[in-house]
Amino acid sequence: MNSITKYFPELSEIQIDKFNQLEKLLTEWNHKINVISRKDIDQLSTRHILHSLAIAKIIQFNPKAEILDVGTGGGLPGIPLAILFPETHFHLVDTIGKKIKVVQSIAEELSLKNVTTEQIQAQNIKHRYDFIVSRAVCKMELLHLWVKDKTKKENNHDLKNGILCLKGGDLTEELENFPNAVEHNISDFFEDEFFETKKVVYQPIKYRIN
Repeated sequence: MNSITKYFPELSEIQIDKFNQLEKLLTEWNHKINVISRKDIDQLSTRHILHSLAIAKIIQFNPKAEILDVGTGGGLPGIPLAILFPETHFHLVDTIGKKIKVVQSIAEELSLKNVTTEQIQAQNIKHRYDFIVSRAVCKMELLHLWVKDKTKKENNHDLKNGILCLKGGDLTEELENFPNAVEHNISDFFEDEFFETKKVVYQPIKYRIN
């Protein structure tokens, strides 16, 4: 938890407690179902929870905003962000049922009233959101295809509605067809060497009528 409180000193005691619980719950569940990489389990707080929170260094979600987490897996980045922004609603989706059961159980254990979960393909969702978040789910071209008609018409943040995804490495080729994409180096915010090649990529999405 030291790595989280170091970069988010404004956390309340309740939030700190929930992050501590989250680390324990993810560790316990990962022994039953492989929802995160087992080689990272000893550094779960930094490599998974803190990594998810890098999005909060790019944007502060407003109360009542609605966020879609595509391919949430073990609840990342959605659950950490939901703890950080308790008045923002997060819809966590994945196509794998057992992972959604894990995430639903974790959300209930943490009493996260601002989280809903669903086993569904992103392209089949009918609702619209302020932002779509994801963590290394797929290439931008495919993610954009899935969610290009999932954003609200009204923009209520400093950033226009769109995608915020966590990626790593050289993205030159992947983002070649996305001239408006902005790469934010996570190493600008977090000191751990794990983040040297990690990025938050922001891609605005123009409102589309279905």
